[in-house]
Amino acid sequence: MIRQYDLVERVRAYDSKADEGALNRAYVFAIKAHGSQQRASGDAYFSHPIEVAGILTGMRLDCATIVTGLLHDTIEDTETTLAQIGDLFGDEVARLVDGVTKLSRLELQSDQTKQAENFRKLLLAMSEDIRVLLVKLADRLHNMRTLHHVKDAEKRRLIARETMEIFAPLAERIGMQAMKDELEDLAFSELNPHARDSVIARLDFLREQAGDPIPGIIEGLEKTLAEAGIKATVLGREKQPYSIWSKMESKNVGFEQLSDIVAFRIVVDKMEQCYEALGVVHGAYQMVPGRFKDYISTPKSNGYRSIHTTVIGPESQRIEIQVRTAEMHEFAEFGVAVHWHYKDQSGKLRRREGRQYRWVRELLEILEHASGPEEFLEHTKLEMFHDQVFSFTPKGDLIALPRGATPVDFAYAVHSEVGDSCVGAKINGRMKPLRTELQNGDQVEIVCSQTQAPSPTWERFVVTGRARSRIRRFIRLQRRAQYVDLGRSIVQKAFRQIKQRFVKEPLDRARARFRHKSLDDLYAAVGEGVITGRQVVEAAFPEAKLKTQKAMSQAGRRARSGKAGDLAVPIRGLIPGMAVHIAGCCHPLPGERIVGIVTTGKGVTIHAIDCDALESYADIPERWLDVAWDIDPKHPEIHVGRLTVVITNEPGTLGSLSNVIAKNLGNINNLKITSRSLDFFEILVDVEVKDVKHLTNIIAALRATPAVSSVDRARA
Repeated sequence: MIRQYDLVERVRAYDSKADEGALNRAYVFAIKAHGSQQRASGDAYFSHPIEVAGILTGMRLDCATIVTGLLHDTIEDTETTLAQIGDLFGDEVARLVDGVTKLSRLELQSDQTKQAENFRKLLLAMSEDIRVLLVKLADRLHNMRTLHHVKDAEKRRLIARETMEIFAPLAERIGMQAMKDELEDLAFSELNPHARDSVIARLDFLREQAGDPIPGIIEGLEKTLAEAGIKATVLGREKQPYSIWSKMESKNVGFEQLSDIVAFRIVVDKMEQCYEALGVVHGAYQMVPGRFKDYISTPKSNGYRSIHTTVIGPESQRIEIQVRTAEMHEFAEFGVAVHWHYKDQSGKLRRREGRQYRWVRELLEILEHASGPEEFLEHTKLEMFHDQVFSFTPKGDLIALPRGATPVDFAYAVHSEVGDSCVGAKINGRMKPLRTELQNGDQVEIVCSQTQAPSPTWERFVVTGRARSRIRRFIRLQRRAQYVDLGRSIVQKAFRQIKQRFVKEPLDRARARFRHKSLDDLYAAVGEGVITGRQVVEAAFPEAKLKTQKAMSQAGRRARSGKAGDLAVPIRGLIPGMAVHIAGCCHPLPGERIVGIVTTGKGVTIHAIDCDALESYADIPERWLDVAWDIDPKHPEIHVGRLTVVITNEPGTLGSLSNVIAKNLGNINNLKITSRSLDFFEILVDVEVKDVKHLTNIIAALRATPAVSSVDRARA
């Protein structure tokens, strides 16, 4: 355990103006407050906050953060109050301790909802002051170093998994590579000890066989640079077992195929010398193609800057080299903690907010749009786990995105409104599909329309949490609005069926009966299929239950007959995944008789009246809904009709098929060959049409085509 005098001296070594009195008082206060409390190891509990403070001094953090490290568990685990902390150590320390205290239950949460909720609190706290995160990371690091003392194996795995999924990526995101590596390795030793041991054994075997190559490679690089007149320090460090193992897993390669088990850093004084040193290294050694990355001209989102290259170096080994200045090297090791070293003329810390903090604001935006803690945690993990692709706007602004990102991800990265109104994208001057994966250096121009709205299908290919959260939010709001409108129509129809006025008083009785806060909530539950219109009417008029049942039975019979009456619910604006959607089994079209089937949690599915799937609902008439097409002649909607077509197996027959459909103003939405023989192909064709008459005309035209043997409506 670090002694009081040693802790103060560590802080004074990098901050001569540190408040020694506050450090001494906090040290003594922590020991007295924790008293006889013990950790799982049997050590006195106060050893933990003192070790946490020691880790923070290694980051060379300011005095207030070190004091916070000493006091971070006092409010949670002792009788100390926040007011006492404020009186003894000032408002700044009290605010930081309070921020860390609120996160104390982030650990050991077996329930994912609780974990997600506490991670949300962590994000909010660190968005106000990043030092809260630095203290929390130091706290987690010491807990991981002593994890082996925890007797419960499942508890250890839970802590290790949370460290791997949340804290290590957070450390990487704020540029603290050394801490990230140690957290990952400690978690790896708990989660997959056999894999870790095998990697270590392989490294030991190689060292025994070939000796340690690092000193020889360093000597060769230093000599090459010195001969070119470049003053540089060359460092070599073996990568952590988890980093080696994860590369083997992700690239599906063997141990011998890895070229970057050891990373060498060339540290120079000025940025210009980075490129000079790179030129010397590439001139002296053969470069490995495709292994060059310039993070100086295009820094990572956390502010990391360096040049990466791989060469066939001294002793004919493939080696990874990183070239950077001393300032870049310090940031690579300590991340945002570096920014707390610098003070302005008044002695106060100067907080510099740059590119490395943009991701915090983006996560806050995800928090705003997520429907719940679990969804927020899912989207946040998407943001934290990725390799990067750098793309540019037409004005030359750099946008860093995860690998696999699409123009939709790019649009949302520019601005949420740009993403919402995106209709197309030009990549390097050419129109491309929105699902196109972006490559490094692509220039992307987003085409927008004021009438556009996010498509539910976008969620299938976007990769950023920000884009996915916005799309899901739109779908959620749209679906809710559709459920409310649909539910209101169903309830209105139910009232008319028993000849009752659609007024607030009986509706409020029903709302109270089902414990909904508002009528919109009641309508949404009906539209979603959680409760039926019949149940609402019975709750509103309990005295007329028999009359209600009779009226509903008649409505069910009318719905099954397919004869839409005056009470039919109008159907318009069908979007996949929303409240009302077309059945995939029969693909009904405007002009056909239809019926709605209410399914709990899915809303209403529209079937053609002769659909075979309706037989399975014959015994549940309360789920049948009388519906009718509501078509606006001025703005006809596009619907999909499915055809089964048999064509001859000859050159040009597919061209004839598509030409006939196009000449009749149809558009092929999808095409699938389901069967083929020497003479014929059987094809399923989805055609975009206005109504059943439009599809009938296309069928007639296809039947008149010599290449088409037969064509019929497809019924699954």
